[in-house]
Amino acid sequence: MIKDTSLNFDNIPIELMSLLETIEMDTDAGSLSFSPDFNWEQFMELAKHHRLYPQLFSKIKDLNSSIPPEVYKSLQQLYQRNTLHMLHLTGEMNRVSQLFYHHQVKTIFLKGPILGKELYGDISMRTSGDLDVLVPLQNIETVDSLLTKEGYVKDDYFSTVLNDWKWRHHHVTYFHPQKQIKLEIHWRLSPGPGIEPSFTDLWNRKRQSSISTVPIYMLGKEDLFMFLISHGARHGWSRLRWLADIHRLVLQGQDWNRLYSILRKYEMLHLTGQALLLSSNLFHTPLNQEMKDCAGKQEAVRLANKTIFYFERLVNLHTEPLPPEVSTYHQSYLYSMKSFKQKIIFILSFLHPYPEDAETLPLPKSLHYLYFPLRPALWFWRKAKKQAVL
Repeated sequence: MIKDTSLNFDNIPIELMSLLETIEMDTDAGSLSFSPDFNWEQFMELAKHHRLYPQLFSKIKDLNSSIPPEVYKSLQQLYQRNTLHMLHLTGEMNRVSQLFYHHQVKTIFLKGPILGKELYGDISMRTSGDLDVLVPLQNIETVDSLLTKEGYVKDDYFSTVLNDWKWRHHHVTYFHPQKQIKLEIHWRLSPGPGIEPSFTDLWNRKRQSSISTVPIYMLGKEDLFMFLISHGARHGWSRLRWLADIHRLVLQGQDWNRLYSILRKYEMLHLTGQALLLSSNLFHTPLNQEMKDCAGKQEAVRLANKTIFYFERLVNLHTEPLPPEVSTYHQSYLYSMKSFKQKIIFILSFLHPYPEDAETLPLPKSLHYLYFPLRPALWFWRKAKKQAVL
């Protein structure tokens, strides 16, 4: 555990710290004790928000503790409900994998039940709201047709101009109204602009999950580490389940030389340091010397401090509209987490036309290339119009 940093956890709820301590407690330690004024309602709310209740219940059922019976019962019900949901997702994952395989669509599952099995040894030990599937960009239309025939409805529409969806976005969402299952089809690991491994590279490094007799493919070990770091960092680690995943990955052991090479290539070392520093402090993750060096960098400490904002309050970045305070902070955080090169690419991306340009001045598709020279004028026009309304 790294303690010689300026991380300030003073304003993090005591209930959250107690929750984390309980999860990491050695079952041989005996018992747990809580103060009489401990806020159990907030404890439960935090366990649900951070999606840590499966690990929490698994731990407290093996410990003698002073947890109130109603809290224990609520955790038990959440755990059982999650187990059924994960079994439901596993069945659908098998069906989707077979469907895509029979139509020659290469498929890599990113999260879902495979992470529960891979990181915790049991699908019931991790929550998942949906299935995330990575497919080659050229197969997106085929996948759309297959899922529509299976009863899925596209639930994620966005405007696009000059095919900017291919790099500005990274997935589209489908929902099955009868099965009540959400499926995210990815063609990138993360939203752009940015450089990341090609599907071919990821496919060549893929692994087969042991979760099923049906071939279910997942990311290679280093690619999974990088993906989970990118995903968690992009969300400010606002759900500590994502940081718990990093903790488990480190415990499994990593080939640091191979991992370092990939992280450096894709400008992820500063975010890795952020995650390792947070995991070390919050989950007592043991780090080797190379990881300690990475977590001790000034940039890692700076970014880790920025995430404390999300730990001090319940932030759900998937619920729109966000409170103004959270929205403003998160936009600033997203920019601050980019490397210098990533910031340059991000700024240059503003030169590419946006769908708003086509809405401001509709042109025939054959003339869409004119949005490039017209973009500055259209941007100023929208700004002036907005100011006039205010």
